Amino acid sequence: MSDPTRPPPPRIISIANQKGGVGKTTTAINLAAALAEHGKRVLLVDLDPQGNASTGLGSEPESRKLSTYELLLDDAPISDVFQKTEIEGLWLCPATTDLSSADIELISNEKRSFLLHDALRQPDMDGFRFDYVLIDCPPSLSLLTVNAMAASQSILVPLQAEFFALEGLSQLMLTVREVRQSVNRDLRIEGVVLTMYDVRNNLSQQVEADARATLGEVVFRTMIPRNVRVSEAPSYAMSVLSYDAGSRGAQAYRALAREMLNRHEAAMKG
Repeated sequence: MSDPTRPPPPRIISIANQKGGVGKTTTAINLAAALAEHGKRVLLVDLDPQGNASTGLGSEPESRKLSTYELLLDDAPISDVFQKTEIEGLWLCPATTDLSSADIELISNEKRSFLLHDALRQPDMDGFRFDYVLIDCPPSLSLLTVNAMAASQSILVPLQAEFFALEGLSQLMLTVREVRQSVNRDLRIEGVVLTMYDVRNNLSQQVEADARATLGEVVFRTMIPRNVRVSEAPSYAMSVLSYDAGSRGAQAYRALAREMLNRHEAAMKG
């Protein structure tokens, strides 16, 4: 039974695709920034050992005294792990390369699939009053990704507008089905967002047509264009919304956040 004295829990969304280079981390950073711009309180959990989301939000490796690794495996207090970012309303749970060994260390743990689930539901979370928690998953279907799916209500799938895109998606859907059956029966697909879309490219248009024909309303109307500003922003440790607020990439991520918020509001009313 839920405790009426506790604030409403955040909506937890994993951003996942086992294929690398599809714009997963870029989407995590910029969607988090766009939600914060809408006045939401957002936590971005970097669950990728590469730590690109952490670097992309200005967290230097030497400043990551505690990370997602300690949160999962050492029961580190949440308030000691989270870092405030330069973006108002956006916090970061940073990652380090220590996460590379987490899969091996988790195998012997009885609660190996639920460590992130439990960490994100500590009473300490209440003080932050997050509206959204976004989890940037590693580009693999590992125990870390299973932890993310066990902790989440839904999964957002970035899908690069390229030839083999839908083949990789089918493998992810199988994993989601297995996770539903074994650890999180309420897990659902938040949606699929097409990334690196080039309107001048026939292949991009064909992938969009195939995705919409196959998945229907699951595919967001908003598409993220191939945009040099989006590519440049991480090298300045900034979201594209901060780096070039008027760019097509920044406008697209704002539109994606708006479309997601509208979906959630409509679902609550329905």
